[in-house]
Amino acid sequence: MDLVVTSLEAWDTVWRRNQHLVAGLLRRDPGPRVLFVEPATDPLHAGLGGGRPRRGRGLRAHEGDGIPAGSLWLLEPTKWLPRRVDRSVDERWARQVVRSARGLGMGDPVLWVNDPRGAMLVGATTWRSLYDVTDDWTLADRPPAETARIQAQESVLLSRCDEVVVCSPALAASKGEGRDVTLIPNGVDAAAYAVAHERPAGLPDGPVVLYAGTLHGDRLDVALCARLAHALEGRGHLVLLGPDALEAAQRSVLEEAGVVLLGARPSGEVPAHLQHADVLVVPHAVTPFTDSLDPIKLYEYQAAGRPVVSTPVAGFRDSDDDLVTVADSGDFVAATLGTLDAVGAPGVGASALVAAGRLASIDWSRRVDQMATVLARLNARGSA
Repeated sequence: MDLVVTSLEAWDTVWRRNQHLVAGLLRRDPGPRVLFVEPATDPLHAGLGGGRPRRGRGLRAHEGDGIPAGSLWLLEPTKWLPRRVDRSVDERWARQVVRSARGLGMGDPVLWVNDPRGAMLVGATTWRSLYDVTDDWTLADRPPAETARIQAQESVLLSRCDEVVVCSPALAASKGEGRDVTLIPNGVDAAAYAVAHERPAGLPDGPVVLYAGTLHGDRLDVALCARLAHALEGRGHLVLLGPDALEAAQRSVLEEAGVVLLGARPSGEVPAHLQHADVLVVPHAVTPFTDSLDPIKLYEYQAAGRPVVSTPVAGFRDSDDDLVTVADSGDFVAATLGTLDAVGAPGVGASALVAAGRLASIDWSRRVDQMATVLARLNARGSA
């Protein structure tokens, strides 16, 4: 069974849900092949924003990551013009994906949609289809035209896909109205947290309060981060670790407050940063959008075994972990400072979950098992 995966993220060194699941499936069974469709590059938008314009890398084979050679192909298209100018941009994208799949000899692949634009492929092909919902982008703060487009795409996906998978109970409730959905939460690389790591060279000296995750205005409360950084002055550092998707003005607020922006690090380096943080924080905005999430950092923070302070966002507010303190934005800074005062030296031995024998229960391998079951149902449907 070949797969065509339309992803919201590129296949890079910062692994998210799609990469963990796809890699896990291919490591188990070298027979299937995967065409992993990455987000298109946007040279015009990059140039206007002061970035470096480049065209997409097109179709190419991926090697490494323990994946059998020839099993994984990556496709990075190019978006030359905005939709308001080029009304056919999505149709052309869909045709490129179909051509690439056919060029690889994929006669009847299963379509795995994470990027809602995959709705174009549901309409253009007879491929069996799976919609894997990881964020409710219909609830994000977007221009009306973009929200309407996403809503229309999701309507197609929820009504026509053979299977719908969601990562959180909130998504199960909202997307499961009128149809069956399968809940497959996120997970963690348990083996990476079961060993002690040396302190990363990039961490500043002294106490560290650390946030790990993509820096995105839809999630991160930038003003709260700035208040926390100011409160930590002379006592420690607020460190943000992860890919930077902030607007320039948001980034400036953080830099002026003295926040240390480490940028993205390969996923293999994240456990060391978390283990050597004095306090881990989740200064997220509490919105309908963030309430739809199942944060991967929930599992990573638990595996690291360090004290956590979080705003009352999904996952953390319902945690029964004694190491997790939940505080609203008004009390967040005081709660973090109090936790920092109470904590001892970072414990770089086995985490609390490891000691309790519970870490394996949230390992990505369990999630791969669950996704394999869904895909087997799809495969059986095609054989019937």
